[in-house]
Amino acid sequence: MKLALLYKTLEENKVRCHLCNHYCIIPPGKRGLCGVRQNEEGVLYTLVYGKVIAQHVDPIEKKPLYHFLPGSSSYSIATIGCNFRCSFCQNFEISQYPHLYPQDIPGRPLTPKDILKATLQSNSKSISYTYTEPTVFFEFALDCAKLAVKEGLKNVFVSNGYMTKEAIELIKPYLHGINVDLKAFTEGFYQRFCKAKLKPVLENLRYIKESQIWLEITTLIIPGENDDEEELRNIARFIRDELGPETPWHISRFYPHFKMLHKPYTPIETLQKAYFIGKEEGLYYLYIGNVPGNETENTFCPKCNALVIERYGYAVIKNNLREGLCPQCSFKIDGVWS
Repeated sequence: MKLALLYKTLEENKVRCHLCNHYCIIPPGKRGLCGVRQNEEGVLYTLVYGKVIAQHVDPIEKKPLYHFLPGSSSYSIATIGCNFRCSFCQNFEISQYPHLYPQDIPGRPLTPKDILKATLQSNSKSISYTYTEPTVFFEFALDCAKLAVKEGLKNVFVSNGYMTKEAIELIKPYLHGINVDLKAFTEGFYQRFCKAKLKPVLENLRYIKESQIWLEITTLIIPGENDDEEELRNIARFIRDELGPETPWHISRFYPHFKMLHKPYTPIETLQKAYFIGKEEGLYYLYIGNVPGNETENTFCPKCNALVIERYGYAVIKNNLREGLCPQCSFKIDGVWS
C-alpha cells in the first residue's frame, strides 16, 4: 500500500476521498467505490500503486486519438479497478476485478522507472494510462508522467472524465492528451448503467478544454439506450458549443459484452446517422469506430475536404499533413502533431 493523494480525514477516523466526483466517505477498514483505495485508521491508501495488470505497446489510434502524434506507438498500462460500474464494459475482467474478487489485488510489481525504461525501449512517443480508469491509479500515473516529461515523452489518459478538478490540476502540467468517454447525454443513462452522474463529466470536459489539454470524445452507441436522434444531436451540439467544433468525436460501434450480452450490435445505419448529425451540427472531425475499413476513419480538411490522413483500422496509411496544415488549402488542422 502507498499513501493516497487527495483526501481529508473526518470524525471517527472516516475519510473523504477527493480523487473523483463520487467523493466517497470511507469508514476505517473499508474501501471506496473504486475498490482500490482503503482507509486505515483515518489514513487513505492506494492498493494498486505499481501493480500493473496490463501493459502493451499500442498504436495511439487505438485509444482512440486521431489528432495526436498519428502513426506513433504509445506504451499503455493499467491496474485493476474503476470508479464506474458500466454494464457494457469491454474490460470488465480487470476494471471490475476488485468487486469480483475483493480479497485479491493482482498485478506485476513495477516502478515508474520501469515503465519509463520500457517506453523508451519500445520507441513509443507517449505513455497511455488506459484499459481501466486511470483516475483510480492516479498516484502511479502521476509519478510515471513526471518522469516521462523529463525524457521528452507525452502522456495520455483514456478516461470516463469523472476525476475532480483537484486531480486535473495535479496532472495538468504533465498531461498532453485525453480521450473521454461521453457515454450518453442523460442522467438516467449514467445512473442506470454506470452508477454515476453526467453533470460532473460535462463540467470536466469544459475544464479540460480550457486547460489546453488535447481532447477527443468517444461515444459508444448502444441500440435502444443512447441512439435516439435527439440525444445524438444534443451531444454534437454540446461538443460544438462548449468544446469547439475542432474537437474530434469518435462514434463507436457496440458489441455485446459483460451484462449486455442480450443487446445487438449497433447497426451501421445508426452509426452513419450519428455521423451525419455531427456533420449537420458543424463538427469538423467525425470518426466511426469499431468498423475497420470505412472511409470515416480518415481525416478530411473541414474547409476543402481534401484527404489529410488516410487510415485503415489503427494503421495510418498516409499522412499528408504539412506542418499541421491541409496540403491543398493550408487550413489549420487541429491536433498535436509533433
